[in-house]
Amino acid sequence: LYAIWLIFPAYVANASAVLFKGKTPIDFNKTWRGKPIFGRGKTWRGLAGGTIAGMATGFLMNLFHQSFGEGVEMLIVLFSLCFGALFGDMMKSSVKRRIGKERGEKWIIADQIDFLLGAFLFAFLFAREWFLSAFQWYHIIFLLILTPLIHLATNILAYLLKLKKVPW
Repeated sequence: LYAIWLIFPAYVANASAVLFKGKTPIDFNKTWRGKPIFGRGKTWRGLAGGTIAGMATGFLMNLFHQSFGEGVEMLIVLFSLCFGALFGDMMKSSVKRRIGKERGEKWIIADQIDFLLGAFLFAFLFAREWFLSAFQWYHIIFLLILTPLIHLATNILAYLLKLKKVPW
């Protein structure tokens, strides 16, 4: 359960970005080799809103149990987890466009762990000491197995609530 606690701000960032539905795509509708770089679904408002929502969640969690450090370290850890999660999702979207998958088209496993890998990568790169002391190898394996199940359940819920157009 501690692994879920540690990654929860990234879960919130990833899940809440859809709530901010911005109008300006991150790629400004630019294309690369005739295909969108990220696509219309990745907006500046979603990126900022998701990152802030995840960081705010982590800040509140830190009041109860200081898991993310203090002061500047906490900000770096939380930003790395939350922005990294959304960055991972954007990179997956870019790869999807390159291989011919459309926005909303299912891509099993990649759709479920993209944000998790992004959060791990950014935390490792920018908050390495925290990452290496907080996450053991078995935490990472556990999250890689559990996250697709949680992702599927929350996406079905978002679809039923009409927050998403597809249930994946």
